[in-house]
Amino acid sequence: MNRTYMLVRAIRGPLLLIALGALLLMQRFTYFSFAQSWPILVILFGVLKLAERAVLHAGHDSAPQGGGPAL
Repeated sequence: MNRTYMLVRAIRGPLLLIALGALLLMQRFTYFSFAQSWPILVILFGVLKLAERAVLHAGHDSAPQGGGPAL
């Protein structure tokens, strides 16, 4: 696995926790409630999973393809 893939996996949890904290702060100090804004967490999780998958596949695409014996 490449470093970019590991980086995306490593920051997924902290980013979700930061987003959760921001949404709870919005609930406390604005008129937005958590019931209105929780889908942002699902969207963020999905975007991070897509980025993880894109980085993983980008690493596999650059690997040399093993073919049959040269004739």
